[in-house]
Amino acid sequence: MRPSVRRAILRGAGRPALALAAAWLMSACSSGPPKPQPAPLEPVVPLVEARQVWTQSIGPVDALLTPVVRDGQLALANAAGEVSVLDGETGRLRWRAAAGAPMAAGVGFDGRRVALVTRASELVVLTEAGVAWRQRLPARVFTAPLVAGERVFVLAGDRSVTAFDARNGARLWQQTSRGTEPLVLQERGVLTAVGNTLVAGIGGRMVGLNPDNGNIRWDVAVGRTRGATEVERLVDLVGRTGRDGDVLCARAFQVAIGCVDAAAGRLLWTQSADGATGVQADAERVYGTEANGRVIALARRDGARQWVNERLLHRGLSAPLAIGRSLAIGDAQGYVHLLARADGAMLNRLSTDGSAIVEGPLAVGNTLIAVTRNGGVFAWRPQ
Repeated sequence: MRPSVRRAILRGAGRPALALAAAWLMSACSSGPPKPQPAPLEPVVPLVEARQVWTQSIGPVDALLTPVVRDGQLALANAAGEVSVLDGETGRLRWRAAAGAPMAAGVGFDGRRVALVTRASELVVLTEAGVAWRQRLPARVFTAPLVAGERVFVLAGDRSVTAFDARNGARLWQQTSRGTEPLVLQERGVLTAVGNTLVAGIGGRMVGLNPDNGNIRWDVAVGRTRGATEVERLVDLVGRTGRDGDVLCARAFQVAIGCVDAAAGRLLWTQSADGATGVQADAERVYGTEANGRVIALARRDGARQWVNERLLHRGLSAPLAIGRSLAIGDAQGYVHLLARADGAMLNRLSTDGSAIVEGPLAVGNTLIAVTRNGGVFAWRPQ
């Protein structure tokens, strides 16, 4: 049983049921083989130079932190619920505010407002002036809120999607999932926007919603359930999505990678893939990291395998980021690896503070940024 499967809970369960679910999952996972050791790092001749331009420290962060870049700014929150908004080019602190409670999921950011969810299941929206409003949520949340179009959207662990007025916190609508899966992953799900369509991952399906009223516009299966047990049938869409115009590509947990035409609500293709992190897409390829540390590139047009890199096996790889001619990938030992987008060749390796890279590298213009579990924020400028 894969270690990542341990991050699952009973959908809509209370604390006693959660404890029983955790005990069951740990028992199911404990009999597996020993965890493989990370592949040793081979010497790398830097073929792409990357100069470190700034660093910051925000304090230890939660594993479910999703940093967000908007309008040249980087928004983050530490585990204690303190929000920092940094200038992406210089690292200068633009503003800071505190939610007043530990963070459970976040952050969402539209350039002015930052939204996060606390461990007490409270949605908190902050501005430069401090806390703007709070709203109690009926279920736990593992996915960062989306702040867009003067609304705040929340995808909860019961697979409901709720919209709030970003100005005052008034609840505008809620779309409740009709799914029957008893388990949900305690991982970042999919919640994003393509044009005027809100896109949410509901189980293994990508669902397009009208952001004004929550009505479903289209519903496409990216990954389908399989296996004999509830754990084996976990198939939530997870992590970052890769976007090329109206085409949105996503990973279904340990099952598949697929691409959808979000304008037409039509599945373009899906390919079997064993991984638990998000993907990146450009006009030619879709990039992802597999559970065993393989880095793969699939053709954006039809999902055909383009190349595979096996030099980073078992290193706990993050979601990838395409920047320039490189693909940047973080690992659990705090390194950022630069691979060639064309063929996966190793181009460079960048070091941080030795703690795991959270979510995956980001880009502000031509500045590459990585955030670590210890709260280090590191920025480089590849040549």
